[in-house]
Amino acid sequence: MTADQAGPRPTAPAPAQPAPTPVVIIGAGPVGVTAALLLARRGIRTVILERHQDVYPLPRAVATDDEVRRILQAAGVGEEFAAIARPAHGLRLLDARHRVVAEFRRSEHGHHGYPQTSMFDQPELERLLRDALAQRPECELRGGVEVTGVGPEPTGPVRVTYRDGDGEHHLWAEAVLGCDGAGSLTRAAIGASWEDLRFEERWTVIDVRTKADVRCWEGVDQVCDPHRPATFMRVGEDRYRWEFRLQDGRQPVRELIAPWLSPSYDGDFDIVRETQYTFRARVADRWRNGRVFLLGDAAHLTPPFIGQGLCSGLRDAHNLTWKLARVLQQGGDERLLDTYESERKPHARHAIRLAVAMGWAMTGGQDGAAALRRGILAAACRIPGLTTAAGRDLSPPLTAGPLVRRRTRGSLAGTHCPQPRVVGPDGRRSRLDELLGDGFTVLTAADPSPSVRALAYGLGVPAIPVTGLRDDGTLTAWLRAGRADAVLLRPDRVVMDLVPAGRHDFTDTAAWASLLHTTRSPHPSARTAQTSRPRRAPR
Repeated sequence: MTADQAGPRPTAPAPAQPAPTPVVIIGAGPVGVTAALLLARRGIRTVILERHQDVYPLPRAVATDDEVRRILQAAGVGEEFAAIARPAHGLRLLDARHRVVAEFRRSEHGHHGYPQTSMFDQPELERLLRDALAQRPECELRGGVEVTGVGPEPTGPVRVTYRDGDGEHHLWAEAVLGCDGAGSLTRAAIGASWEDLRFEERWTVIDVRTKADVRCWEGVDQVCDPHRPATFMRVGEDRYRWEFRLQDGRQPVRELIAPWLSPSYDGDFDIVRETQYTFRARVADRWRNGRVFLLGDAAHLTPPFIGQGLCSGLRDAHNLTWKLARVLQQGGDERLLDTYESERKPHARHAIRLAVAMGWAMTGGQDGAAALRRGILAAACRIPGLTTAAGRDLSPPLTAGPLVRRRTRGSLAGTHCPQPRVVGPDGRRSRLDELLGDGFTVLTAADPSPSVRALAYGLGVPAIPVTGLRDDGTLTAWLRAGRADAVLLRPDRVVMDLVPAGRHDFTDTAAWASLLHTTRSPHPSARTAQTSRPRRAPR
């Protein structure tokens, strides 16, 4: 048979598309690296793409709260962060003559088991996060690369294109996390745009290292002076930060910070950084397209007046990563990922509006209305308990949704479980989350009922009586105050559902069970108990 008789020559098959990376993260700042560490704890492999080879060396974020310290604990760097953090007393509002108008105290023993406010140096935080990243085989960091394209696909993996010294490359990912900052390429790729929350001001930020005896309170001072509003804080043993809104151009640093120094001081000080920032208040109108997500400054921008910029980004990572791991590993429904934006966006907007309100209290102009606003603020801050309540309001409970039961007055639904130190079965004392692990948990006020035990079995988690944890009574008091006999905690320690006192089981679990893909059948003895349990009391 000749070649002509053999028919057409078969064509070579197209090269096979490489197996997708589970998660590609764009940006190796604190939000991106924390997300990678949280995913690694759940066995999810990540590739992080970062344009810089090393940590950005100059300080930016300087404050965090106790909830975010709990997130750093979950990421595996809690003890390391404690070594570089400095507890702060809270926030004071001062008038133009530096007299205290209001004080928002922050405790050294917060709800989450840490000081409610801690000061730190961001480059130090980033270095310890990267050190932890280097210890995780699930994580790969590629520095010195430029991401040039993100292709959200209606079906199938997402393509990420980047360039390095060897040319252009493609990665295929099951999910992409855009942690690439205010100028996010990812935000443009998913077609998101900014919603402007109507605050934009240009400020000078000055970081100083000095041995001078600086007049300071171990917290944050906001100077509410319409002519020259300012923020001041002690960041470390010999490090301080000042922020000024300047209306009359650049001025010498020594002249700006003179009110905080002794008139007789004529020594030197080291200006670590002096730069100008435009503080903005914005929220992206969408945070997701398919399996491409926005986190941190890519999704929201806030003025720094209540120290929640970086905190909000780390909350994004904590909220999203356990849900994404559930979908990628355990068959969770894709709708589970919708709850990321629906839960985090209201929180981020709340924090931004609080920051804007604080900004207007400081900088609201020189007209009569501004003076009236400051007078009202001073009077309001003298109301007993108001400043304490305002200090707790940085992270309000999640609203009802697919993963949070409908709230009633005093309900624990949507709130975080406290984190006291407890004694485990081995007799070792540890923080609560270290004992509970990374998954769902059922905590009960007493021995769990058969139906509660059945739900825990269906989720594959234990039902733990708090009386057996030998804490200081915090958990028992918390359940009693919330009138709950049991709570179902999500992996991020938010109360998802609860058994009200005097009842016998959780509410209808069908909706969230389908999202989580809880297919494990209850234990046979639990099924029997469920069929004979007492009828629930009427609502």
